[in-house]
Amino acid sequence: MSQSIQSIRGFNDLLPPVTAAWQYVEGRVAELLGAYGYSQIRLPLLEKTELFKRSIGEVTDIVEKEMYTFEDRNGDSLTLRPEGTAGCVRAAIQNAAIGNGQVQRWWYAGPMFRHERPQKGRYRQFHQIGVEVFGIADVDIDAELILMSARLWRTLGLSDVRLQLNTLGSAEARAAYRDKLVAYFEAHAGVLDEDAQRRLHSNPLRILDSKNPAMQAMIEGAPRLLDHLDEESASEFARLRAILDAAGVGYDVNPRLVRGLDYYAKTVFEWVTDKLGAQGTICAGGRYDGLIEQLGAKPGPAIGFAIGIERLVEVLQEVGAPLPDDAPDAYLLAFGDAARDALHGVAEHIRDAVPGLRLQMHCGGGSPKSQFKRADKSGAAWAMVLGDDEVAQRSITLKPLRGEGEQRTVPLDDIARVLAG
Repeated sequence: MSQSIQSIRGFNDLLPPVTAAWQYVEGRVAELLGAYGYSQIRLPLLEKTELFKRSIGEVTDIVEKEMYTFEDRNGDSLTLRPEGTAGCVRAAIQNAAIGNGQVQRWWYAGPMFRHERPQKGRYRQFHQIGVEVFGIADVDIDAELILMSARLWRTLGLSDVRLQLNTLGSAEARAAYRDKLVAYFEAHAGVLDEDAQRRLHSNPLRILDSKNPAMQAMIEGAPRLLDHLDEESASEFARLRAILDAAGVGYDVNPRLVRGLDYYAKTVFEWVTDKLGAQGTICAGGRYDGLIEQLGAKPGPAIGFAIGIERLVEVLQEVGAPLPDDAPDAYLLAFGDAARDALHGVAEHIRDAVPGLRLQMHCGGGSPKSQFKRADKSGAAWAMVLGDDEVAQRSITLKPLRGEGEQRTVPLDDIARVLAG
């Protein structure tokens, strides 16, 4: 026998009943976004590599180490998208959906790809739901995104998450702060690890986000960006906090929260949990007003966030949140030749009479014992039994498989009323 083919490391299959939980979560998110007036956009998986180098930044782990990049037959360098924001901005510019006072509230969903060491909550193919808003400069939209995500956690029954909040200020204020930060790190060069030394002059803010225990005391003593904000950014951040306070949304101001992508400015935030170990962020985002100009269009305000679906489903399972499985509501069996001949017609009649009923029909015949065994294994709450007598009487026998209830035979034409009761 030839050797079986295995999936690529970090590219995981999703099988029932896990897919039912994913569908539930994705459905609740889509409903919520629609209720807030957001519309879905569908983006390609492949983009030109230049898009991510220009947007994410060449001196980032994503571009330097993690992107799946290859040359196609035309000689173009293409990359499987490592995140969704850059492609969404590219689509907005290409399709003239921004500028001239236009406002867009978009969301998207699908797989992203990064070549990194697979671990709990982090895979090489992972899935995100992203939200992007173009054309609104006021901090009102920052607050809307945070409040909308807070409502999502309540909708899903998730309470073990906490908001971390920061502001990166304007580009000018951040440049001045950057000089002070570099000088501080240079004075403590002996403490910097190899990764920090590499970032020192290219992306020093990312050193603040280091998890290296040997550097934590030194990082704690670093100058704080919050102490070097421009007046406008400080005022906007104070207003955002006031809105969240008034709405009853708790948060922690985390001056070390800088996000891993170069295009962020002003508001940044993360929703985190301690239920997933080190990979505790389930939603993250912020404002990226400079990215539109960086990708070739007139400057314009923009903000967004992304939710990691793997991590969100895992934490919901961890805390025991109510997630559906894919068990049918009822399992239809047939005993006798006349019943088997009528089985498909009866199944379609029941589906017409009771829209939304998850009805699984037994196929392949078998003894009553084997059919009931299949019905029980399906997880259905009820068995619907069709025998030759039921065919003659245009009826169906209902037998409970879970919990309490009595077996009874009812006319097929009354099935909707009986099930409703």
